[in-house]
Amino acid sequence: MRVDIVMPQMGESIAEGTITKWMKSVGDTIERDEPIFEISTDKVDAEIPSPAAGTLVEIKNQEGETVPINEVVAVIETDAGAAASAPVPEAEKPAPEETEAAVTPPTAPQPAAGASRFVSPVVRRIADERGIDPSRVPGTGAGGRVTKKDILAFIASGAATAAPVSAAAPAAAATPGPAAVAPRVGPAPVTFGPGADTIREPLSVMRKKIAEHMIHSRRTSAHVQSLFEVDMTHCARLRAKHKQAYVDRHGVKLSYLAFVIKAVCDALRSWPILNSSLEGDDIVYKKHLNVGIAVALDWGLIVPVVHNADHLSVAGLSAKVHDLANRARGKQLNPDEVQGGTFTITNPGQFGGLFGLPIINQPQVAILGLGGIKKRPVVINDAIAIRSMMYLSMSYDHRVVDGAVADQFLAQIVQALENFDESLL
Repeated sequence: MRVDIVMPQMGESIAEGTITKWMKSVGDTIERDEPIFEISTDKVDAEIPSPAAGTLVEIKNQEGETVPINEVVAVIETDAGAAASAPVPEAEKPAPEETEAAVTPPTAPQPAAGASRFVSPVVRRIADERGIDPSRVPGTGAGGRVTKKDILAFIASGAATAAPVSAAAPAAAATPGPAAVAPRVGPAPVTFGPGADTIREPLSVMRKKIAEHMIHSRRTSAHVQSLFEVDMTHCARLRAKHKQAYVDRHGVKLSYLAFVIKAVCDALRSWPILNSSLEGDDIVYKKHLNVGIAVALDWGLIVPVVHNADHLSVAGLSAKVHDLANRARGKQLNPDEVQGGTFTITNPGQFGGLFGLPIINQPQVAILGLGGIKKRPVVINDAIAIRSMMYLSMSYDHRVVDGAVADQFLAQIVQALENFDESLL
């Protein structure tokens, strides 16, 4: 039986996609749900899974070609009794879990530790609600995919609240230091051939979109910046006190970013002008607090969105950010996960930066930058103490937000972080 593989519609406003990489060649054997090619669109880069098991017999479009949605790009020949012919499902419409469980052997091999797995929106929603890292759940689907039955069984077993720890964490110091600098992210160093003085490389689809978006933002908004510093010593002590319990109970690390998002959401409720956009002569206030988190990639930058961030616990925020960042790097984000943001946070501090002056993510009116947490001497009540300090830098649109409002917004975040309520943990 021949199964057509089509260019999926990665969001309502997306009419085409560019094939950036074929992960299989003609003649290769393919398992159901195994990634077969990568695409890049205006909104997201993604790996497209195979709708059926079989052999790839035809590739109709080559790497670099832009193809309209629903156009056939490849053909698979399935074995007798294999999954029925079907187009690649749209990102917003995952296959029913009952069908998946029926055609998948229960002894499917698990992926290697740390490997990324496709997680359906249904499974991801359940995981987010329970603060569970999906990578902890044993999957019985194809290639170790986690089904709805898998995660419900995982919760029922009690493992969701008592996860084993693979390695003992070192004891935390009474006053912990800053987090380690993140590993290198970015393009690999170029190698010049004999006699070559330059290398010319075309911009990727994502790089072109980033360039267009940044220039558009600079030309649209009246960028102004405010810079505050916050004493993170209290948060650092809370994190050191609770981080092992978080790993044991939730299976995720307690991140500083979760503290910040919690404080930002409270401040956005107090200063809703920062959670708005400008449309013509109207300021449009947004009811939902959808916080975008900038994630650096080797091939660019993407901003997945934590929707309704104010409804999540600190554990839920830690798990959600971890999941989004991992899937962003694995090209497994769905279009709705990079849309609808109302406020953005970027973190140059993870690479050791003191602070940055970020460009606003249109059509939002502000973006918050987090500097690195550094221990340094600080004067407190005429005495010198060593404290864990961090800079907060915010770019905002002066067409909508005045400096007094921006500064009070930042001051509230500082106050919340320096006096973070331990009961929220």
